[in-house]
Amino acid sequence: MCIRDRFMIMDQFKLTNKVAIVTGGTRGIGLSIAHALGEAGAKIIVTSRTDKYDGLKSLKEANYDVSFLQGDITKPDEPQKIINFVLEEYNSIDILVNNAGVAQHGTMEEFNDELLDKIMNTNVDSVFRMCRSVLPQMKKQGEGVILNIGSISGLVSNIPQPQVAYNASKAAVHMLTKSLASDFAENNIRVNAIAPGYIDTEMTKLTKENEHWYDTWNSMTPLKRMGKSSEIASAALFLCSPASSYITGEVLVVDGGYTLR
Repeated sequence: MCIRDRFMIMDQFKLTNKVAIVTGGTRGIGLSIAHALGEAGAKIIVTSRTDKYDGLKSLKEANYDVSFLQGDITKPDEPQKIINFVLEEYNSIDILVNNAGVAQHGTMEEFNDELLDKIMNTNVDSVFRMCRSVLPQMKKQGEGVILNIGSISGLVSNIPQPQVAYNASKAAVHMLTKSLASDFAENNIRVNAIAPGYIDTEMTKLTKENEHWYDTWNSMTPLKRMGKSSEIASAALFLCSPASSYITGEVLVVDGGYTLR
């Protein structure tokens, strides 16, 4: 009985033939999530401005069913174009992972309107538009999963780096997640978010003058290290799979304990 139950539980993590879109899926956290979904059996469509990091190559070498869409999702009409393309090719969309994002340090005084627009257009507006574009299809299907990548910066004010605009953008993603989860639960559409802590990716690479920030980040993290993108991908697979079928509206913190203190 126990052995049989164990196999049934593991089956809940399978995504065989599910169609999944991952924005910003050619490097870092997005690429790791794409690998996790592909390993679980999903058909993956990754989007990005460019594939200069050879992320698509690594997905193809793993023999996943993967397609690449090059585009800039900060352009107002791009999200709908992405959804239309995927529907033409696959006829359904089961999972949307809104991962694409940018980080920019700076004080309030340093953030002119151009920098503010860059942060908000990428981290908030594009997520809103991707969700708005995919929801009609998910409602038609009678089910769907949306996973937004937020940040602990949407929960706490990080130190020592000043990043007020980034923090505000990720807090907006968290509330967007909760609002959509409430609004579309009756359509069997689950919407959750992950709030990563400090993860060792290109986005967290520091210049020499700021390298001392690593010591602060690690000292404030109970596990005393930065996280790996694969550790975010594991959480993403859980939230995108039937294993989390009774979870919606949650912001899952994956931060080595950083926000405990």
